[in-house]
Amino acid sequence: MTIELVPRPASMTVNSGDPFQLDDGTVLVATGPAADAAWLLHDLLRAGTGLRLPVTDTAPATGAIEFTLTGEPPAEWTTAREAYRLEITATGVRIGAAAPAGLIQAVHTLRQLLPVDTLRSVAVARAPFPLPALVIEDEPRFAWRGLMLDVARHFLPKESVLRIIDLAALHHLNVLHFHLTDDQGWRLPVPGWPKLTEISSWRTETAIGHALAKAGYDGTPHGGYYTADDLREIVAYAGYRGMTVVPEIDLPGHVRSVLAAYPELGNTGERKPVATTFGIFSEVLAPSDEALRFCRDVFDTVADIFPANFVHIGGDECPRTEWRDSPFAQEKAAELGLAGPEMLQSWFTRQYADHLAGHGRSIIGWDEILDGGAPADAVVMVWRDFAIAAKAIEKGHRVIVAPVQAAYLDYYPSDLPEEPLHIHNQITLEDIADFEPVPDGADESSLLGVQSQLWSEYLPTSRAVEYALFPRLAASAELAWSTPQVRRDHPLLERIPGHLKRLDALGVNYRPLDGPHPWQQGVPEPGPESMCRNCRPSAVKIPTCPPCEHVVEAGRVIVRPPSHD
Repeated sequence: MTIELVPRPASMTVNSGDPFQLDDGTVLVATGPAADAAWLLHDLLRAGTGLRLPVTDTAPATGAIEFTLTGEPPAEWTTAREAYRLEITATGVRIGAAAPAGLIQAVHTLRQLLPVDTLRSVAVARAPFPLPALVIEDEPRFAWRGLMLDVARHFLPKESVLRIIDLAALHHLNVLHFHLTDDQGWRLPVPGWPKLTEISSWRTETAIGHALAKAGYDGTPHGGYYTADDLREIVAYAGYRGMTVVPEIDLPGHVRSVLAAYPELGNTGERKPVATTFGIFSEVLAPSDEALRFCRDVFDTVADIFPANFVHIGGDECPRTEWRDSPFAQEKAAELGLAGPEMLQSWFTRQYADHLAGHGRSIIGWDEILDGGAPADAVVMVWRDFAIAAKAIEKGHRVIVAPVQAAYLDYYPSDLPEEPLHIHNQITLEDIADFEPVPDGADESSLLGVQSQLWSEYLPTSRAVEYALFPRLAASAELAWSTPQVRRDHPLLERIPGHLKRLDALGVNYRPLDGPHPWQQGVPEPGPESMCRNCRPSAVKIPTCPPCEHVVEAGRVIVRPPSHD
């Protein structure tokens, strides 16, 4: 019998016995904190099976799915917290774990073991539904298994965010890194700063085509924001499924949207509109008391809405030009005893860390926070170059590996000219499946985890987001969950075709393995044929692209210097 679970469990023994038959006589047995996992399974199965499975504290002789907590729960952000044991026989299903988080991960595995039609939003098949006789002993490789979702460049409705959480949780991811602010939009309401939702959350229009080869503007306003209750709902929805929502408020750079509403927080006082194109902008916060008050108010709001013990403060792509040109910034740097205005980002980072520590939170920052020194307890999220992970580990930081080499799902999934518009470079399903996230010579325990990024500059709709995510997110989830040995012994690419049937049942707009279908293809951008894919996706590759000077190597664009945009 072939069982194609994604991610592949640490240990799975398939037995020759009869399957367990899930039907209207099945009961879910759980008490105390274990009941949350039982109710989650009840809710997830209700639609696709049509069954109303009762949750009880008394187990019958046969026909039960039992949830049991064993021993003391391990510490947070340890892999043991999500370990579980799942045993299925003809007479019943027994799930055991040391913590509720492990029981929840077992629920996601159980859903994949059922017939694919049970994943549909309404019952199309009748009970009984067989569960194969087996024993699974499972534990994730990494404690942090994340997906960063950018809703700042293109706003996603709350319902779309909830759907992505469902899909991520099914693949055993446990963190939604929620990128809520950027130059092109601000999605978080902050009491006392009403213009953030009135002005900063909307741009007048959006550039058409790639940022390096714009073809005009669409003339259509774009924006939106989540209310505080929307965000609390997202947090609770994710938590019920075993996922933590970690917000990112990108500061002190990437603040063009903020300064469109409150130009006095900037270095020049000049009011510019919310950015309508993509790239790195020179505008940064001034090192003023008022700007620092704004940041503190923002983080107070974040701490009130998001219970996660981490807050991502961005810190990436923060130009120093305005600080170097500002007499006030120069004087402030001298007053603080800094070597120069270039060190003001490190000063900002320390202010954020100290303030959030008062809320019992630790900061995460992109790897630029290492430049000039980062607070000792800061978690470093490595994106620019995989080699930076070793540097961060050497400095004693906990590290999340999220490199451009294998973790950017907004990159092109192939070099086919028919692909819809994506950002520069290319990362295939095979690239991710082959990636090893632990740097050579590093102790695996020094990594908090791994994460994939989905920047949304060129993903304006929920369907475009799903196309970029799947099936590559399945490979990302597997490298975060499964050990290298398991991945070698059970190659993901052999299991993906079967897993796509689950995505079909879920209605996911995934990219077919044989390339985009005609109705999924993007419109080629205008421009000379000498442009590289970074400037014109349908172009024939050449050694160097004259307009942007990006280097093309082995069919993929290598950007120098690297950038999110």
